[in-house]
Amino acid sequence: MSINISAAMVKELRERTSSGMMECKKALVEAEGDMELAIENMRKAGLAKADKKSGRIAAEGIIGVQVSEDGKAVAIVDINCETDFVAKADDFVSFVKSVTVALLNADISTEEQLLAMPLEGGVTVDEMRRGLIAKLGENITVRRFEKFTTEGGTACYLHGSKMGVIVELAMADPELGKDVAMHIAASKPICVSEDEVSAETIAKEKEIFMAQAAESGKPADIIEKMVAGRISKFLAEVTLLGQPFIKDDKITVGKLAASKGNKIIRFSRFEVGEGIEKKEENFAAEVMAQVRGS
Repeated sequence: MSINISAAMVKELRERTSSGMMECKKALVEAEGDMELAIENMRKAGLAKADKKSGRIAAEGIIGVQVSEDGKAVAIVDINCETDFVAKADDFVSFVKSVTVALLNADISTEEQLLAMPLEGGVTVDEMRRGLIAKLGENITVRRFEKFTTEGGTACYLHGSKMGVIVELAMADPELGKDVAMHIAASKPICVSEDEVSAETIAKEKEIFMAQAAESGKPADIIEKMVAGRISKFLAEVTLLGQPFIKDDKITVGKLAASKGNKIIRFSRFEVGEGIEKKEENFAAEVMAQVRGS
């Protein structure tokens, strides 16, 4: 028996699934007009498509950042796709926004908890992610996230949509927080202070400096002093507190915070595609140019 699929039925299915008109009509025909069965079949098909695309490299995407109204929590998320075209799609941008807002208000700490986290409408992050894969035709991954909750203050900075920073301060200071976040974006410190640099990292740098200094032919005690000086310089370069502040290189970030009677507790800096083989873009240089031009 031929089932008459009306335009109204196709419209309803499109609104409920955000899928294309022809895909919706085909699903309704196959389900003999049963709306719920059509939706179930489309979801199954979407999951199958998502699984097939899961092995494809997703090195594009956008960073989402969000601070709570009271400034006591801040969240950052890195969600990836395969092309910049999809990264700019309204559905993808909306997905990142939804995940970031939900993360800000959730008590989670693992990737599994994030993927199971409900969004508006009751669908989980993973369900929406898989639905987007089926709709947009690219692999989409929630690569990493971070959330700080504090009794002090928080701040964030987003450079375009490709790089973001969140910061926790001992006390609330939006102006200092923004300055520090922008500095981190431009200067890429690896940690807050020297005591956070791993012994392995220091040993590796020392080995390199020793090899370089040995070529000078100077006595061992002089070489030891040279290497010690190089290590001190290295630690200042890679730690946030030791770096010259980008807006005033006569003071370090540590001295800036101290002058405000504040302390920088921790930070997280995400850049799209870090550690993934892709076209390199120098966002740090862009931020530096922006700060110096402001």
